[in-house]
Parts: sequence; structure tokens; C-alpha cells
Amino acid sequence: MIHGGGQTGTGFLSTPDGRRGWADNFVAHGFAVYVVDAPGRGRAQGHDQVGAVRPATAVAGRVCADGSAPAWPQAHLHSQWPGEGNRGDPTFDQFYASQVSSSVDAASVERAMRDAGAALLDKIGPAVLLTHSLGAPFGWQIGDARPDLTRAIVAIEPNGPPVYDVRFTPEPDWFDDADLARPWGVTRAPITYSPPAESADELSFERQERADGPGFVRYWRQAEPARRLPNLARLRILIVSGEASYHAPYDHATSAYFAQAGVEHDFIRLAERGIHGNGHMMMLEKNSADIARLLREWILATSA
Repeated sequence: MIHGGGQTGTGFLSTPDGRRGWADNFVAHGFAVYVVDAPGRGRAQGHDQVGAVRPATAVAGRVCADGSAPAWPQAHLHSQWPGEGNRGDPTFDQFYASQVSSSVDAASVERAMRDAGAALLDKIGPAVLLTHSLGAPFGWQIGDARPDLTRAIVAIEPNGPPVYDVRFTPEPDWFDDADLARPWGVTRAPITYSPPAESADELSFERQERADGPGFVRYWRQAEPARRLPNLARLRILIVSGEASYHAPYDHATSAYFAQAGVEHDFIRLAERGIHGNGHMMMLEKNSADIARLLREWILATSA
């Protein structure tokens, strides 16, 4: 289990209101679980490859839209956070206490995590990588480095959308492009393409002419002919998106990017499986056990 930005592996150990976390949930159902901390954080905070760090910042507006920043079209659907979702609420304060500083150079962390994750798989053997948010590129990188040892990747609201970050703006526009965040499409550091690309400058991107529908971003994708992601194409991959999360407007973009790059995968919107009201931190929310069950069922079904 690989955590997201501003987090450590503790986010998988329990919920801020005291329920069983996903790590114990999976162990209770017969899985051997490894919970890691990315280089530069938590138990690995002394790592020497990550450089300067930025302090933990307020995340209330992303955990539960609280009016402190422009929201997103699906925000009003959020109903599963176990509390009010802002400072002063005991559950949120417990969650906020788990936030940690992180490197300002995310690409260096990707490279370090690629090496560390590959070394871990070399030690423990084949495994399923369950990633969350900013941890998703770590999963893509480890799977790319060790496709023979990566049984599957389960990406919970993967860091995205491809290429450019999204800036939320007031309605009716809702979205704008922010920084060039993932110059390799779905990663910041190099990943294997076919035909090969020696640098990110060799990749060519174009923007979708019109969004897939109301409430969705116009995403970036490769200009045709698109390069393939041959190592990731060998893996079983699941992308999961919550109904009310700030990822809801753009997780489909990562799915589309993979499809264009020849990576077959499953994309599950929780609402389409009858699981409603989830935000980005779904492993901590009131119905986290229901989502864990869905993930376990997918892992077991694709491993049969």
C-alpha cells in the first residue's frame, strides 16, 4: 500500500474516527500487506535523495468542500466524510495531525521510489501495488521497472490528469490548466515508451477538443501516432474514482491516456457500483469497508 501526497502509510492503518483501516481489513481477509512510507517521509524521512521539503498545508478544501476555495461540480455530492471536514472538528483535526511535509522535487521522489519499490519486490516477491493519489506515479514507475513482479496495480484516484495539473475556478468555467506537472504523461520522471523517448521533449501532446460531458475537464493526451507504454501494458490495472472527489472531473483522463497508449485496464466509478458520496480520502470515509471489499473482489477475480 503506497500513500499519497502529504501522507505516510499511517493513512492505511486506521481511520481518524477510530475504525479499522484498509491494511487491517486486507489482513483480516487473508492478504499479506506491506505498508510503505515514500522516501523522505515518515519512517524514511532521512532519505538523502529528496532535497528540500515543503511543510504540510491545509487540505480541508480537498477533503470536503468547505467554501475556503473554488470547488468542483461534484463537490455537493460528498456525504461520506466522518465529520464536518474542517478545522475544529475532532475527526478532521485527527486526520490533519497525520499530514507531513513532502519534497518540493516530486520527480526525485519518483526516481527514489522506483528504485526502492523495485528493491522491495526483489525481496518479497510478486505483489499487488495499491496506490493512492500522488502515490500512483510510484506504482506506474515500480510496475515499469518490475513488470514480472507486479501482479496488478490498484490506483485509487491516481495523480492527474495527464500532463497538466488542473486549477479549479468559480463556475461556470470550473477548470483551467495549471502547471506542467507530468511531462512524461502520467509521471514526472522518465518511464518506458515504445518507440523510446530519450527525453520528455520528444513526447507530443494535444488537448481534447471538447469535454466528455458537463463537469469534466478537457484533458490532454498524446498526439497521434501515440507512443505505447509496453511494460504497463503487461499488467492488470484498476483505476477507481469517487463520486464527489475533486478527482471526479478528471480521473477518466488517466484512463483515456492509458487506453491510447495501449494499456488495457478497468476503470470503476464508485457511483456506478452503487457506492455514493465519496471524496478523495475514501480509505478513511464512513463506507471505507465497502470500498475495500470491492477492491478485494477485483484483485481476486483478476488473479484467478
